[in-house]
Formats: sequence, structure tokens, C-alpha cells
Amino acid sequence: MTDEARYHRSVRRMRRTIAVLGAAGAIAASFVYGPSTGFGFLIGAAASFLSFWRYQRIAESLGRSNNAGRPRVKRFMIQFALLAGAGYVIVKYLEVNRMALAIGLLVAGVAVTIEILYEIIYGI
Repeated sequence: MTDEARYHRSVRRMRRTIAVLGAAGAIAASFVYGPSTGFGFLIGAAASFLSFWRYQRIAESLGRSNNAGRPRVKRFMIQFALLAGAGYVIVKYLEVNRMALAIGLLVAGVAVTIEILYEIIYGI
């Protein structure tokens, strides 16, 4: 198996893990702490997924030989500002649990840690 194929398999597993952890965490938080907490966790996990996707695109563009596929810094900053603005509106006006939202933002880090452990154990 080529290195590129291994990379894509790892990314696919991490995306799936982020989705499963986000959904399971939101359901569990909703049952234990209420829908406001579950929704906050789900929003945080979704933002974590988008952040992971964006970092993946940046990392992949660094390996390209041409500049056509590279994301522009200005566009990245605009997207980041829009994401931050959307986060502010969600927290301020939808009254979601801020702590649950912050914990949901950690889902991608947990997925990466799980992937590291998977690679160490199975060495694929």
C-alpha cells in the first residue's frame, strides 16, 4: 500500500470517528444534561469537524507542486471570521451550553489520538 493510500485511509477513519463521537456525545449529553447541552456539544463537534477538514485541505495543498490549488490567506481569514461570527451568534442567541460547546471542539483532537493509538497497535 502506498503512503498516499495510507494517508487517505487514516483521514477517512478520523472523519468517521469525529462524526461518531460528535453524534454519540450529543445524544448522551442531551439525555444526561438536557437538549441545550446536547445541542452545544453537537455545534462544537461540527465546528471541530470543519476545522479538521480545513486543516486537511491546507496540509494537502502544501504538497502540491503548483500554486493553483493552494488556499488563499485572505479567503482563509474571511472564512475564519465568518466561523467565529457564527459561533458568537450561536452562543449568544441560541443560549447553548458554553462548556458543552467547548468540549465539543475537542472532538477532533480525540479522534486524532484514537487514530494514533490505532496506528501504534495495528501498525498498518
